[in-house]
Amino acid sequence: QLVESGGGSVLPGGSLRLSCTASGLPFDDPDKGWYRQAPGNECELVSFIQSTGSTWYSDSVKGRFTISQDSAKNTVYLQMKSLNPEDTAEYYCAATWACGAACIRPSVYSYWGQGTQVTVS
Repeated sequence: QLVESGGGSVLPGGSLRLSCTASGLPFDDPDKGWYRQAPGNECELVSFIQSTGSTWYSDSVKGRFTISQDSAKNTVYLQMKSLNPEDTAEYYCAATWACGAACIRPSVYSYWGQGTQVTVS
């Protein structure tokens, strides 16, 4: 019900745009997050966007990544610029509703995509 796309391999300094399209969710206008997990590392919240449009970014991506959404297309995007090898990970989108300040916690997300791999080298 959440399908990510847009991953791939890029050189350091390059850019990618990830997309995540939702379908079949029980309610409209979810809050949406992007997580990533590198081998041997914990799952890390990269960014989220609430249905209101409010956004949050981790310090590691602030200024380089931009999250946006197109509600008409049920799609959330993650524009990633100035990529570096530390950004290499499997990226997952997730959805929930009315998470408020709890949007930073992975446990509040009810729906997860299958992931898309980003490799920077």
